[in-house]
Amino acid sequence: MADRRPPRRRRSPGGADPAGTAARRAALRLVDAILRRGDPLDVAMHAAAQGLGGADRAFAVAIASETLRWMVDIDALIDGATSQILPDDVKSRAVLRIALAQLLVLKSPGHAVVSTALPLVDGGPRRLVHAILSRAQQEEWKLPDRATLPLATAERWAEPWDLKMVEAAEAIWSAPPPIDLSFAHEPGAEEWPDAVSLAPRHRRLPRGQAVETMPGYSEGGWWVQDLAASLPARLLGAGEGRTVLDLCAAPGGKTMQLAAAGWNVVAVDSSAKRLERLRANIERTGLSAEVVQGDIRSWAPAGLADAVLLDAPCSATGIFRRHPDVLHRIEPRQIAEMAALQAELLERAAGWVKPGGTLVYATCSLERAEGEDQLSTFLDRHKGWSIDPARADELPAAIAADGQGFVRTLPAMLADEGGLDGFFVARLRAPSA
Repeated sequence: MADRRPPRRRRSPGGADPAGTAARRAALRLVDAILRRGDPLDVAMHAAAQGLGGADRAFAVAIASETLRWMVDIDALIDGATSQILPDDVKSRAVLRIALAQLLVLKSPGHAVVSTALPLVDGGPRRLVHAILSRAQQEEWKLPDRATLPLATAERWAEPWDLKMVEAAEAIWSAPPPIDLSFAHEPGAEEWPDAVSLAPRHRRLPRGQAVETMPGYSEGGWWVQDLAASLPARLLGAGEGRTVLDLCAAPGGKTMQLAAAGWNVVAVDSSAKRLERLRANIERTGLSAEVVQGDIRSWAPAGLADAVLLDAPCSATGIFRRHPDVLHRIEPRQIAEMAALQAELLERAAGWVKPGGTLVYATCSLERAEGEDQLSTFLDRHKGWSIDPARADELPAAIAADGQGFVRTLPAMLADEGGLDGFFVARLRAPSA
């Protein structure tokens, strides 16, 4: 009879785990921090990847991201291969999740996946893990064409939208998105022959290119920014030397848009670390803005501004395709907390707009509580304020304002061109003096 025992771990002469185990261990810690503690991926990464080099860090993030993106479907495969359902919190399920993500999504070599998975079980059922990974290879397991959303998210989105929206969300969640670039000036057609232009000063490129090696990076004529994220600043148009407050401004995409459009920009954010990135972006592009560190719940400008752009803190469920951790972390409680904070910030921002001036409110959320419902409540409380509807000539061809004049980007939009992040954008006009 063949010996079905799992092979001994191969160790180096010094007794270390197989090469590549450290990156997998970091990925395991990342997924655990997200699912157990609700940490965002970028926050969890700081602790989970201590001591890893750049390539290993990137691999750990890739493993964790694809595990989270395909976790519902990976769990279905695991459950179909065991006589008893493994609890969610056991080490063997966690190890199998990241191992199957490597095998089925990242297409890592099977021997490397198995040899680096077994040391991660830490005293658990190594035989079970080895058997399931062997079966996955022998039977050539495959994932479905479309990644399944977590059930709680699918149910939450189906209620205000519909099942077609959920299906579209699953379709764009199933693969990392393309790269969108925003430009300070419209580039020539010959400069980016392989790119698609979906709006003025915009180009879209296929995923997989290193941003720092792309043409013109050092010269600073462009920056990475999803097309949907560029809409709030687009609705403010040309600045012509007027003053705009860019609130919650970091990492600076909208700040750079506004500066390039001729606004005198005051960029405010509470995070010193995120402002470092904003300053670096401004320096690279050669644009100009006054940068202020401050919490806008207590900070206030020296005077009123011609316009205010509030890209408010939110659940970030609209950027789920770039950050697959968000749909495993965000629950109704966090959405309600964010909505309460947004209402407070919106109240303060409205007080800093000159009579007759403009306020743009935006969130990268697919939750109505952080968009349509938020603005409805604001307008009920501020009878002098009015909606300034977004016009067709201000928006990409595939995007239109709704019946109230708000802009809502949804997963089905531009699906054939690589999709869009989910955003809500409203332009409001302050009452005249």
